[in-house]
This record gives sequence, C-alpha cells and structure tokens, in this order.
Amino acid sequence: MVCRKMPILWLLLTLIVSSSSSSAKTRRGGPRFNAGKTYKYNYTVELQLDKGETSVDESAGFKIVSNVNVDLLWRNSSNEDDQIIQIAITDVKLENVSERTDNKNIFKDANGEGILGKRDLAALKNPVLLHWINGKVNTFYSFSKEPVVLQNIKRGLASLFQVQLRSTTATEVDVSGKCKVNYQEHRHRLTKVKKLDSCKVARKGFTSHTKVLGVNTTSLSMSVYVLEKNLIHSVLSEEHYLISLNLRQELAVKIVSTQKLEFLMLAPGQKEIHGDLISSIINSVNPKYVPISLISGVVKAGCKGCPSLSEYWLSIRNQLEPEKLAKASASRNFLTLIQALRKAKKEEILQILRNESGSRLPPLVDAVTSAHTAASLAAMLEFLDFRNDSSFILQERFLYASGFASHPTEESLKALMGILNEKIGSNDIRETVVIIIGALVRKFCRKGQCELPIVVKAKEMILEGAKAATKESEILMYLLALKNALLPDAVPILLKHAEAGSGPDSNIAVSAIQKYEQQFITEEVKKVMNRIYHQSRGIHEKTVRVAAADVIFNNNPSYMEVKNILLSISELVPEMSKYLLAKIQDILRFKHPGSDMVWKVLQDTIVHNYDRFAKIGSSSAYSGYMKQGTDSTSTYSLDILYSGSGILRKSNMNIFVLSQESQLHATQVVIEAQGLESLIAAAPDEGEENLESLAGMSAVLFDVQLRPVNFFRGYSDLMAKMFTTTGEPMSVVKGLILLIDHSQVLPLQSGLRAAVDFQGGLAIDISGGMEFSLWYRESKTTVSNRGAMVAIGNVTVDSLFVRSGLEVSVESEALLDFVSTVKFSEYPFLVCMQMVKDQFPFRQFVTKYESLSSGKSYTSRKGRQSVVPGSEFPLHQENSDMCRRVFAMEAESSEWF
Repeated sequence: MVCRKMPILWLLLTLIVSSSSSSAKTRRGGPRFNAGKTYKYNYTVELQLDKGETSVDESAGFKIVSNVNVDLLWRNSSNEDDQIIQIAITDVKLENVSERTDNKNIFKDANGEGILGKRDLAALKNPVLLHWINGKVNTFYSFSKEPVVLQNIKRGLASLFQVQLRSTTATEVDVSGKCKVNYQEHRHRLTKVKKLDSCKVARKGFTSHTKVLGVNTTSLSMSVYVLEKNLIHSVLSEEHYLISLNLRQELAVKIVSTQKLEFLMLAPGQKEIHGDLISSIINSVNPKYVPISLISGVVKAGCKGCPSLSEYWLSIRNQLEPEKLAKASASRNFLTLIQALRKAKKEEILQILRNESGSRLPPLVDAVTSAHTAASLAAMLEFLDFRNDSSFILQERFLYASGFASHPTEESLKALMGILNEKIGSNDIRETVVIIIGALVRKFCRKGQCELPIVVKAKEMILEGAKAATKESEILMYLLALKNALLPDAVPILLKHAEAGSGPDSNIAVSAIQKYEQQFITEEVKKVMNRIYHQSRGIHEKTVRVAAADVIFNNNPSYMEVKNILLSISELVPEMSKYLLAKIQDILRFKHPGSDMVWKVLQDTIVHNYDRFAKIGSSSAYSGYMKQGTDSTSTYSLDILYSGSGILRKSNMNIFVLSQESQLHATQVVIEAQGLESLIAAAPDEGEENLESLAGMSAVLFDVQLRPVNFFRGYSDLMAKMFTTTGEPMSVVKGLILLIDHSQVLPLQSGLRAAVDFQGGLAIDISGGMEFSLWYRESKTTVSNRGAMVAIGNVTVDSLFVRSGLEVSVESEALLDFVSTVKFSEYPFLVCMQMVKDQFPFRQFVTKYESLSSGKSYTSRKGRQSVVPGSEFPLHQENSDMCRRVFAMEAESSEWF
C-alpha cells in the first residue's frame, strides 16, 4: 500500500465481505432524493503529494472544506429513479493538508474569497444540475463560461453521484474518463473500485521508447458508500498514484486524492418542477445552463512573473561552459532550460541562438534540439547551414541530440530526410545524418509506428542504399544505419556483407547481427556465421571470426556447433585461441546464453583436454556486475584481442542496464587497430599481411551507434600523428543528453489535475586514445568515461488559485576509466587491464512547495549526501598477476631517472 489510510479501507472492505455478503439483498431501484427538502452535506477534498515511501509525512498539498446542498428539482412521474437534482457548493474554505506551524501556514487568516477572489468564488458556488437515472449521471449541466478549473472541481463532486446500488461490473463515464468499475453491495454499504488503468481519456504526454528509461505507474481508486435505504448518507473515496523511475525506484512521487461527503441534516428545500421535456425543465431553472462533458477538462497553465527565455538563458549560460559540464549543476540547468524552451516560440529561440557564440553555443544546441517541439526544430533548421562545414560541431551536436530523442516526432525524421536531399558541406555530417536516421527508424518501430509514411520512406532509403552502394565509405555508412535500425528486412543484406565484404564491411555487418533479438537469428543466419568462423568460403579477419562465434554462442547453439568451435581452437593462432578460451570460460562463469550447451560439450574429453585448454597468450574476455538491485541491474564486459605481435587488435567494453525485463545497451566503446606490426618489426598474423595501418574508435551510447572516428589511417598519417601528438585523448562524444523524458497529466477523481514529469539529464564526455613507446616496447590504450547525471521527478497540481508540488531528485558525478597496458618485450606479452571508478558524490533532494495566487508561498527542501567510494572492477586472476608484474617493471624503469 502507498498510504497508511488505504489499508483501513481495504480492511473495512474485507470485514464487510466476510460478514455480510451472504445476507446482502438486492436493493430496488437507484439512489433518490425527495422534493421540498434540501439535503445538506459536508464535503472535503484533500490532496497529498509526497515522496514514494510507505507513509505520508508533512505532505505538500491542500484541503478544500465546504458544504454541499442537494435538491430534487424534477422527477419523472412514470419512473421515480429518473430525476434532475441540483448540487451547490457553499461555505468554501482552504486549509493545510498537514499540520503546520503558523509561520509555515500559507492559508492562515485567509478565507475562501481572499484566496479564490470574489468572482471565482461566486462561480464555484454556482449550482450544477444532473439528469440522474438509476444512479447514472446521464447529463451534466453547468455554465459554459466558468473557469475550467472550477468546472473540474464540480465534475469531481458530481462523479460521486455516479453510482449503482447493486453488485455489478460496468463501464462508466466520470471525471476520470470512461472507466471500468466494479461494485460490491454489502447490506447498507457499497464499495466501488475503479480500474484507473482502463480509463479512456484524451491524454497529452510522452514517455521513453525503452522501459529501462521509463517510469512505472501503479494506481488504485476505491469508494465506500454508506446508504440509508436509497439515500446516499456518506461517501469516502480515495485515489492513489505511485509513479517511480524504473532505473531507480526510490525516485518516486506519490499522489493521494481523497473526497469525503457526509450527510449533516435536512432543511426546507425547493419545490418540484413539473413537466415532461428535460430541456424545458433545465431552461426554467436558468437558460444559461448547457450540457457539458463529465470528463475532466484541460487546464491551460499560466506562469505569472516567469522570466523570458532570453532572461533565463543569461542567468545560467555561465554554468554551461565546457569546464563546468562535468558538474551536476550543468545537467540540472540543462533540464530547466529545456522546460523553458518548450514554452518558447521559434523567434525567441532563434534570438538566443544568434546572440550566442563560442563555447556556450554547443550546449545550447543540445538543449534546443532536446526540447523536441515544433518551434525548437524549426529554429534549429533555420539556424544551421548544412551546406557550410564551418559549423561542423554544432551540426553534429544537433544530429546526435536528435538521435538520442526518447520520443522522436515525425517532423524530426522528415527534417533529417530533407537535409539528406540537399547539399551537405561535410561528408562526415552526411554520414552522421544517415546513421541517425537509422536510430530514429528503430525508435518508431519500437512504438509500433513502422508503417508511417515517413518511416517507410526512411527504411527504403537505408535498405536500397546498402544494396546499391559501391564506395567503401558509403557501404560502411549504410551498414551503420542498418545497425541502428535493426530492421528484419536488413538481415539478408547484412549476411551478404558479413560473408563477402571487405574487413571493415564484414566487421560492421557481423556486429549489427549481434544486436538482433534471438527470433531473427534463424538457422540460415547461423549457417553463415559458422562459415565465417570456420572460413569455409574465404579468409576472414580474426575480429570478424570471433564476432561470428559470439553470435553462435548467444543464440541457442547446437551441440555440434559448439563442439566444432571448441575443436578448432587448437588450429588457431595463439592470441585468437587464447581469446576464445577466455570467452568460453566467461560464458560458463557468468551464465551467458549458451552456457548449458557449452558445459554439455565439455563433458567430452576429446574436446576438453589439456592440449586444447592450456594455450598461452594475453587476450581475454570477462564479464561482471556493476550493480545488482531490485529495480535495475548493470553489467559490464571487457574483451581484448591482441595480434601475435602484442599490439592491440580490438578492445570492446560494454555496459548494459537491465530493468523491467528490458535491456539497454548503455555504452560500448570499441578500439580497433590493424597493420601496426611494422612499428616493432614484427610479422603480421596469417591472413592479415596486407591490412592498411589503421586505428580508430567506435561507440554505442544508449542503443545509438555513433559515427566512428579514426586516430589515424595509413602509415604516413600514423607517423605524422606520432610526431605531433599532444598525448590528449580523442573525443568520441561530448555533450548534454536528455536521457529520461516522461510527461503525463492525471485527471484526479476530485476534479484536480496532476502534472507528472520525470527528466534525466546527462553531461557526458567519452574519449579514448592509443600510445606507443618503442623505447619501452609498450602500448597503452585508454578509454575515459566522464559524466554528471541528474534525474528529477516532479508532480504539480495547479488550480490557479493555489499551486502545490513536489520534486524529488538524485544527482551524481562519476568517472570510469579503462586502461590497457601491454609490455611486448617478451612473449607471452604482459597485459594489465584496469577498469577504475573514482569515488563520486551522490546527492538526494526532496522539495515541497505551495503557493497562492496572491504570492504567499511555502517551500521545504531537504537533502542528504553520501560519497560512493572508488573501486577497481574485478577481472580475472591472471590479469591481477600480470598487473603486479607490469607495475613492478614500471617502478624499476622510473628508478633510472
């Protein structure tokens, strides 16, 4: 349960069911009122907002206390359950929902008129009429020009009169929408349970394309009616929402909405109106009454005294300087800037873009693109000139921010397709456009929108491009786009390039196949992977072969497939055989897919013997847990493949996040090198004698493949880089990412509306580099991941005259480095791999706020901070032993200076 009150209601329900259900009698007819009498009730609405824990403590919110008069105006002479009743709210007061001292009580010494204003209070007191048949609200009548907020409050009250006095299941329309409800009758009591997740109502909002970065909503609505014959004596209605971030469920907001209607007394009332025509009856009461929907109306939120976009940008721009992006404050300002941008017009956005320059412009482009509004997109397209490559960095930031969108729009995809059809000044930007289009296609297809015309057009462009391309650069571009899109129709194309393409083509094609779900890895796919691994139809680079073996191991391998791979190990070059042995051991230890079949094959002593499993070498594969929790689990893997000369051939670092039975590929950084043996006068491995000297890095970030970057290409470029290098790592991706983006409006049973927003901003810098020392016969590969993350959950109820809200947030700043050092002065090479996490701060905040339209306000902010200690993630024991030897050699070398 999400509140201490709800168990009381459920206990009451249980006792009623167990003690009286057997003796319950079917009540005849519906609820009724009698003419000439005013039925006076006390009516209270309570709103409580708090963090998502088990109890409500000093909640934000408010309480509306009033009286209600109910009068029967008309009854059908031939059906006593066909009535028109009038409901009027009187004696309105607003109070705190929690106990507060006077200095924290914004409602102290303020009456209803002082808070609402004379005009709005009079409108709230205007009666509404219900055409009421057998407890069903057939028509709701009100004055059309009243503020929607006040009409919604009346809708919430009227919805309590939407009731059936017998055990049944029905679909009803009330303030929440068209909902399924269940009634249980128990003598003089009636319980009504509304299935809130069944309510059909026009909703505006959005959420992430992946559950890992989304939210989970649990809801509960129950009402208990106490009846005296056919008279409603009292109603207690409670509604609960708990919205939590899947990735970190402690980041949660709770909404409790309560309505209490209690009969007080009878008083002389209005005379019954006689007639047969409903419209005439209504007109005789007041000709200004019109029928309106009982469903909650949309409230347009205003913002009095809020700064303009340009004013707000000027106040935070210094916090988004490059040297400050690693701070959580930068991510927090990034999120608030996005909120401001979403309310801005195109002209306002263009103004701040054109007035800004230098180092603050790239993060501003990140924010404008991440706003994902029609105005922000139009502003960016007008601001950027893709025909000119002078703004390369800004163009790239725009494209990557578009690719990371959690809920891309058709307009954004159309914009990218339009850019592609025009002249583009930079080939790298053109490649990035195509790659990002692939990422957007996948997100649309995940949402079941694969057949939208613009998505179909984009799919055709990528598929046909991959088939028709002849230049190596274009082939790679389309293959990377297919890797992002993961279209089922692309599998035959990828297989063709995997088996018949050049080394880079084949590499990307197989890595794309690795990302497909198991249902798409057919027997035909596995046949091709087996041919690649065993080189049945041609020679393949060992990086491609080990990737093909990985596809086989992860997709229900057969006994013979596993056996043939294990038998082949003795025929491989030493480093490849060492890598595969390490991979097999990792599969067994970490319980990867295929582990059962591998274990079964290893029972065969012909396969599992010393000769085969005692290979020397430095290549390795290892997987481990970064975090194991009830809400999410994070895993890492680190695979290193060396050439026979001791130079890195390929390193592959992955981080996966699992939550809600879904998986997110959070990070992949691949560093690949080839053709470098001439640097140390070593012989290349078999089949790799003619490879061009090349080193580069490729990254996947949050399921989006980015454009790879090259450290160098060709021997002359390598020599130039070696003599001009500054030692600084090369950046792969740097910027601000809107990682979590969820927004929804919940129409509450009371008539109030709760706006719920969850956002997560990430400032990230992934860089990497390779260093060679011919003097020390050493190579070092470094991948650095720096980031500052802020996640915010916010719920706001704005009734215009009083505004209440809650914000929960977490923030941290972290650094994760992967360093691989190779000493190739002896064989087997000494290889030391390190995954090091620096200590980092972790902060949590809870802010509760209330304010009146008069400006009177109350804010409570609490927080706590802890320091997460640094650590080095464990790898295999052999690595630890080698690291000790490497550190000892480095210590000896330093003594010479």
